[in-house]
Amino acid sequence: MFTLNELEIPIIAAPMAGGASTPNLAVTVSDAGGLGFLAGGYKTPQALIEQIADVQQRTERAFGVNLFIPQPALTDPAAVEAYRYALEREYGVSLGEIADEDDDWFVEKTAIVIAHRVPVVSFTFGLPPLDVAQRMHAAGSFLIATVTSIAEAQQAVDRGVDALCVQGPEAGGHRATFTTHGEPGTLALGALLIAIREVVTLPLIAAGGIHSGGQIASLLAAGAEAVQLGTAFLRTVESGANSAHQEALVDPRFAETVITRAFSGRPARGLRNAFITAHDTRVPHEYPQVHHLTKGLRADAARRGDPDGLALWAGTGFRAARTGPAAAVLNGLWTDAHAAVVS
Repeated sequence: MFTLNELEIPIIAAPMAGGASTPNLAVTVSDAGGLGFLAGGYKTPQALIEQIADVQQRTERAFGVNLFIPQPALTDPAAVEAYRYALEREYGVSLGEIADEDDDWFVEKTAIVIAHRVPVVSFTFGLPPLDVAQRMHAAGSFLIATVTSIAEAQQAVDRGVDALCVQGPEAGGHRATFTTHGEPGTLALGALLIAIREVVTLPLIAAGGIHSGGQIASLLAAGAEAVQLGTAFLRTVESGANSAHQEALVDPRFAETVITRAFSGRPARGLRNAFITAHDTRVPHEYPQVHHLTKGLRADAARRGDPDGLALWAGTGFRAARTGPAAAVLNGLWTDAHAAVVS
């Protein structure tokens, strides 16, 4: 079974659902000595099979697949309908019906990663059932739970995972909280890492707003065995992020990141744009129903190259995102981390 100490470079390319995490990015990062990831969230089972097969054909290195834990059924359908009505009036479109429940094909995707013996499997939005964790372990997978608090970390230990990805509030994209409706914690990544290190003995991966060698060196010194970066890879050659998203990361019109539920109903950090400004205060706290409600609007904005209609997920260090091959970005960050230690 894979272990984190096998990594030549203890940097993980975060799984970014929605298209940014391509097989090219996963293969390149793993071949360069880090750990590449595929994002299983929102993909059909067939699409996930094809991406796993693609990666396995192109590298012998370890790689990971991230899965979303199924969420509870819709609790406030009236609020979702009101949000639908407001969006339909504003955009002049019909947004279609939304299911009360959506498990993101969790059972099917679980079977896929087991059948393909994926070396690393991580989970977001909760913990896998105990029998799922046991079957994945039997297939040789190293399991990572994403946590945002001490309480979540302790629950994950009891579930028998092999490592914890400690996600701080600085992270771009969705917060990985175990509940949809609660407000996520605000304890900064460094402090959260130390607090969790005091109560668990599992290997820890630090994630959230990391964009410099100095941060990497500091977090490793504070007890992380590896770090996970997403935004740092959004502008690389291998990224699948929409061009309007990539350009917004350096556009002076988009000057800050904020936590919003406007696109999905769950707290997520992205660049403040017109969609967030218009809708953040009235969005219901219902996920994934709100995600499905807005995905057509986001897809249309992507086709038009309109960043004000996109979910511009980004961590707090977004301005430092570099262009070029992912391997060069990875090695540059690791070189900077070594330099920070020396200085």
